[in-house]
Formats: sequence, structure tokens, C-alpha cells
Amino acid sequence: MAPGTDFILDALVREKISHLFMVPGGLVDPFLPALGRFPQIKPIVAAQEGGAAYMADGYARASGRFGAALGIGGPGLGNMITAMAAARTDSSRVLILSGEVAVAMEGLGAFQDASYETLDDPLLAAPVTRFSTSADAVQNLNHLFRRALMEMMGPPSGPVHLSLPHDVLTGTVSVAHEPIDPALCHPHGIDAEMAGRALAALRGGGTDGPAVRIAILAGAGVEHAAAGDKLIALAERFSIPVATTLRAKGVFPEDHPLSLGVFGYAGTRHATQALLSSGIDLLIVLGSGLNERDTMHWSSRLAPARGIVSVNLSAKALAMETARGLGVIGDAGAFLDILAGASNATALEKGVTVRKEWIAAVRSGPRFYDTDHLDSDAVPIHPARVVGALRKALPRDGILLVDSGAHRAFAGHYFDAYTPCTYISATNLGPMGWGIPAAIGVACARPGTRVALITGDGCMQMHGIEIAVAARYRLPVTYVVLNNAALGNVWLRAHTLGPVPDELTRIPDHDWAGFARALGVAAETVRDPDQIAPALARAVATDGPCLIDFKTERNAPTPVYDFAEEARRWSYHE
Repeated sequence: MAPGTDFILDALVREKISHLFMVPGGLVDPFLPALGRFPQIKPIVAAQEGGAAYMADGYARASGRFGAALGIGGPGLGNMITAMAAARTDSSRVLILSGEVAVAMEGLGAFQDASYETLDDPLLAAPVTRFSTSADAVQNLNHLFRRALMEMMGPPSGPVHLSLPHDVLTGTVSVAHEPIDPALCHPHGIDAEMAGRALAALRGGGTDGPAVRIAILAGAGVEHAAAGDKLIALAERFSIPVATTLRAKGVFPEDHPLSLGVFGYAGTRHATQALLSSGIDLLIVLGSGLNERDTMHWSSRLAPARGIVSVNLSAKALAMETARGLGVIGDAGAFLDILAGASNATALEKGVTVRKEWIAAVRSGPRFYDTDHLDSDAVPIHPARVVGALRKALPRDGILLVDSGAHRAFAGHYFDAYTPCTYISATNLGPMGWGIPAAIGVACARPGTRVALITGDGCMQMHGIEIAVAARYRLPVTYVVLNNAALGNVWLRAHTLGPVPDELTRIPDHDWAGFARALGVAAETVRDPDQIAPALARAVATDGPCLIDFKTERNAPTPVYDFAEEARRWSYHE
């Protein structure tokens, strides 16, 4: 027999969760002494509940498991709504636990009552989670907790929420949590009939020979399936070029001779040239929802001669994104196994020579736009130079997070990633400031690994206070602030509309280094391009967190030229 708090904490231990991100408050008081009984879990106290949820999101993305966040219901849960929404749109596994008044007190006017009788916290969280409910009796805690984990792990995976009344936290539970079987969380199956039908386009028939100019677009499904090694092996065996979505950046090494880099928003010249070429025969998409940014704004030129084979665990995603019967319901790793099988291998082998010539022609041209910016001596500093210098300063296995803003385009374009889960960003909803606390979660999930975040001054205004948490727990996070005294992407559009939009999208040039030092973070300001590399070297060598306030040029065009061109030519009616 154990209190509800101990049941939950023991369950987290059994699921190999090492950290709980939280903000204390009256409705979760029973957890505070309980945490002392579970030294296997390190509590990390965030500045705000939204920050705690973002930290859990970062932990989930870096650990391959899930992240857990705890706060009070009502205002605390309200602060976590955007974080849950960001996790849902990126299929990130986050468990949100919120405290609630005792069941007998619901609706009586108790302080911060957000139960079914008032604000209805579970209903508030329902639209932004995979599952949200109240464990309104201690007898329900075991099976509702287990259901929450199953709903979270998917497929489709995503955040879940449990509201926990006081009497559930203090009541006793007579059973212990049994860990979820990983095989239930990510089934490695595939619809073989659909796969065979789709791959007929590869093998050809009649007068048509096998497809020759084949490319792969790897999405987050490859990462979720832990199939990066399979993808590399297949690409090398048959000389197949590989592009990735921005969300999956790093799942295929970007310094590999078969890498095309990112396709879509902030993508490379190589990926654009290969995938939008009129000469491409077949594109194989693994685990991408083919949203706006993954498709170069739904480019009409993304039209291989034999179509697009799209593999996804979501039938809904396939129904929205595919045509000509080439959709395959299943796991990306399982599809790679089928692709390497005997009948398909024969077809793939016949195109190796042509593909080698094709890849060589594509890669003979420049990979990036505006490469002179990587060595720019401009003052204020050009953002590309900072991004390029950070790639050199950060260890190969270091982890980069990227926040939301103009800096996302510079990082996506110029920063090479080499292994899965080393380039992490909230790419779909993209809330500003997400990366500041998320980097803390990443550092907790991957101890001993250097973590860096590229963020902006607008993001710092939203969640900058969370760097105090990195200082408190001495986490090795390098905060790279590209400070252009503006809301970057918004200003780039708005300043062309007149003086009022220009003024409304500027930000005072705050001293973010001074702000960081006041919170216990080592920090410096850099204005001289020659000081970029030395400052980053010092930051990466710092024992604990460090922040660098780079004064950057606001009117630096982002390298999204291909994406912008396709957006201009696109029409919903096409």
C-alpha cells in the first residue's frame, strides 16, 4: 500500500524517467515530501509551469523516452497549454500532471478549484493533448495512469494530461505500475500489401524498366523508429541520395556524400535541385506529414514521374498527402527492411551507376546560399557567421536546439547535424522561447553532452527567465542570443509596410549578458566579428551555463529563397 504520489513516482522510476520538471504549489504539496523518498528522480524547479512543460518536451526529444512535468491545476495548467500544443504538433511524448482540490471540495469555491465543477482542467487540456482526464478516485489511478502512458506513446504519440485531486494523491494504492512494453509503443509493422503495390512503381513492368533516379526524404518517422542506421546502410548499398525534413535534420549525416541536406524551409540547393527536378523518377518519403514546410510550400514541382511513395503510421496523414495509391501504412524502419529485400534490391541495383552520376552532378554545385556570409566581417554581425562558428565550436556529438524566429532559417541552412536527436526544434507550432527551457530538459536527458541553443531577443523576452534554472542546477547549456533588436521574421515583413509596422516590431536593445549575470549565468556581449570564435570557445569550455549576447544585423535576408519562390507561385486551386 502506498500513497498516490508514491505510486506515480515509483511508476516514473520503473519507466526509467530520471527527472521531474515542476513548479511547487499548494495543490501538489503531497509530492514534495514524496520526492524525498525517491532519490532516483531529480526534481527540477522551473520558473514557470510553461517552462517546466517545455523542459519535459526537451527531455522527451533527447532521451527517446518521455518527459514529465508537474504543476498545480488552474493557473498552472493554463501556463502549460502552449507547451502541450507544441508537443502535440511535433508528436512529442510529454506527461503533464496537475494537482486539484479534493473531490469533496469541488464546486464549493475552494481557492484555485479548476475541477469539472468550475474551469474543468481536463476539458481545457483536451484539444492540445492525446488524452486528458481526472483520476477522480484513488481506485482509478492505476488504470488511468497506464492508459495515459499508452495514449502518449502512440501511435500517434503526443502529450497527455492527468488531473490529480488531493485525495487521490494522499489515498493509498494497493498495486504497483508495470512498465509499458516498448513493442506496444512503437509497432514495427507494415501493411505488406500496400508496400508491394507502392513499390511496383520502383520495380516497373511491361515496357517500363525499374525507376532509376530515386531519392529519399526522411522525416521524423525515421527518428521515431530508430531507423537511422538502416537508412544509412540502404543509401550506401544502392547509392540513393537522402534529404531530410527540417524536423528530422541529423537523422542522416549531413557530411555524408549521399546527403542532400534539408528539403523545404531553409533547405539546401542540393535538396531543392534533386527533389524538384523534372528528371527524378521516384521519391520515397519516410515518416513525414508532408506539411507546408516539408513540401516547399506544397510545390507543384514536387512531382516525380512515377509518383511519391509515402510511408506513415497515420492513415489520416496518408489520406491527405498521397495520390495514385502509393501510400503505405507502417513503420519507416519496417519499410526500409522491405526495400532492401531481394525483389526490390534487384531493381535498385540496376540504377546505381546512373544515380552516382546524378548525385555527382547535383553536388557539384554550391550547397548553401550566400556562403560569403559565413565569413562576413559586417558590423552589426551577420547571423550566418555566428551559426557557422558555432558548428565549429560545438563537439560533433553536441546537441543544438533552435528556437523560433529568423534564426531558425539561418540555423537550418548553415548548421550541419550528423546524428539523430542532435538538432532539436519545435518545427510545427513553433512557439517563441520554447528552446530556452527545452535546452534544460535536453541537458538533463543527456548528461555529459554539451548543449547549445540558438535563440533571439524576442524569445528571451518570453522565457528568458528560465536560464536561472540552468544556473541553479549547473547545466552545461550555451545560450547563443542573436540580438537584432527586433522580432526578426516579423520585422523583415513588417518594416516594408511603413513606419508604424516597423516601430511595432522593433525591440529595445536589452543587455542580455547583464541579465544573465544577474541570474548566475556566465555571460558576455560580442559586437566584433573577430570575437565570435573566441567567445564560443570560452562558452563551450565553461563548467555550467553560459550566454553570449551577439549584436546582429536585423536586415539580413534569411536563406529561404526556394521556399519563398514556391510560395509565390503556389495556388490552392492548382
